[in-house]
Amino acid sequence: MPLVYTPTIGDVCLQYSTLYTKPEALYISIKKRRSIRTILRNWPYADPSICVVTDGSRILGLGDLGINGVGISIGKLALYTGAAGIHPEQTLPIVLDCGTANEENLRDPLYLGLRQKRVSPEVALEFMDEFMTAVKDVYPNMLVQFEDFETEKAFQYLERYKHEKMFNDDIQGTGAVVLAGLDRYMGAVNLSGVPIEDQKLVFMGAGSAGVGVAKQVMEYYTRRGLSEQAARDKFYLVDTKGLVTRDRGDKLAEHKKIFARSDNKGHQFKTLEEVIEYVKPTALIGLTATFGVFTESVVRALKVSVDAGGLSRRPILFPLSNPLTKAECTFEEAVTWTEGTVIFASGSPFSPFTMKSGDSITTYYPNQGNNVYVFPGIGLGAILAKASRITDAMIYTSAAALSGCLNREELQMGLIYPKIQRVRDASVIVAREVMKSARREGVSTLPNETWVEWEEWGDVALTAWIKKQVYDPKW
Repeated sequence: MPLVYTPTIGDVCLQYSTLYTKPEALYISIKKRRSIRTILRNWPYADPSICVVTDGSRILGLGDLGINGVGISIGKLALYTGAAGIHPEQTLPIVLDCGTANEENLRDPLYLGLRQKRVSPEVALEFMDEFMTAVKDVYPNMLVQFEDFETEKAFQYLERYKHEKMFNDDIQGTGAVVLAGLDRYMGAVNLSGVPIEDQKLVFMGAGSAGVGVAKQVMEYYTRRGLSEQAARDKFYLVDTKGLVTRDRGDKLAEHKKIFARSDNKGHQFKTLEEVIEYVKPTALIGLTATFGVFTESVVRALKVSVDAGGLSRRPILFPLSNPLTKAECTFEEAVTWTEGTVIFASGSPFSPFTMKSGDSITTYYPNQGNNVYVFPGIGLGAILAKASRITDAMIYTSAAALSGCLNREELQMGLIYPKIQRVRDASVIVAREVMKSARREGVSTLPNETWVEWEEWGDVALTAWIKKQVYDPKW
């Protein structure tokens, strides 16, 4: 995984034009709008089941990489094969070339993409409409995963095409995997020691991933009896200008308005330290793509705010930005600054950390809250269920399924996600529950008699059937 995806994939995308040797994807230029169907049909493998598409406008935490962002589409589909057993010939990586705002790319003589500024959002939307219509015509059964579009477009496209056979991994996949991790600590087991009604969450980062995660967790609260307003009140979003409030004086992006605070009494909190002092949160989630933003003073302030509620309470700290060079803090820092009490999950992998305290030596194991634990299972489940679209319930179900995937050894180690060596086991369980959710939602187009047979025999039969469908290379 570290080779085909994070953290290596960031370096690959930065150098993609320089390293290029052969085509590994479809490159669809906005200059070829009339030929989209022809380009799609040029793909040498018949009837792909899933594609990952990006326009390269916001690759990981690296910004606008233009056509070089195609490495993300290629890498994500490698994970669909590795983590969920979708045959590589059934995968289709796509990059939509709409230009780039990256001056370095525009000056680079080896850059493979269009040498022009990125087109306006209005023109890009027209192009996306044409692309989605062409996909439906040429590959009507193919699932489309949107990946690494800049924030405003990501939310706009998800809302616009939500009734199509598509989903957005940055918004929905990230939300599901974080929700699964938080459920291990805030749910029935409640290892954090903080009652659900006392939880307060600060999100450092209010982009597509930050708002997407917050929406998923808000639904978690409402499903447990809180009103929508009471659930929303638990979230404090912070961006580069400070706490997101309705009276901050700047024009708020549309996607931020749902969590903009109105209870700040006119006071504006400019720094993360100020926000933590004001909110006294129990959890800090990082989706900023800014290395080291969780400083020692920030983490220790989080611990103090949690400790104030009782000795059994533990701070939740999720620095989720990728790649490693963008992580908000390291695992060693998190353990050291909280004296080993932290509940930790990161986007990129960290090694275990051993800390000595007096005569005792303790080894702490990090959790990697990576989307690879959910998106392959979501895709596999939707494909096998022949789902006509991906519903919110199917996404939420993937989080609940992942939360229940841990075995006894992983629980004893204090993990909140399965070991990466068991990601295929997790994907099968996620796929099974997503399929069942598709059935409940009425979007599975499998014959009714097939479902009746599975329901008669229970999860064992459906699980066995899924395992027979997946690609498993014999080494």
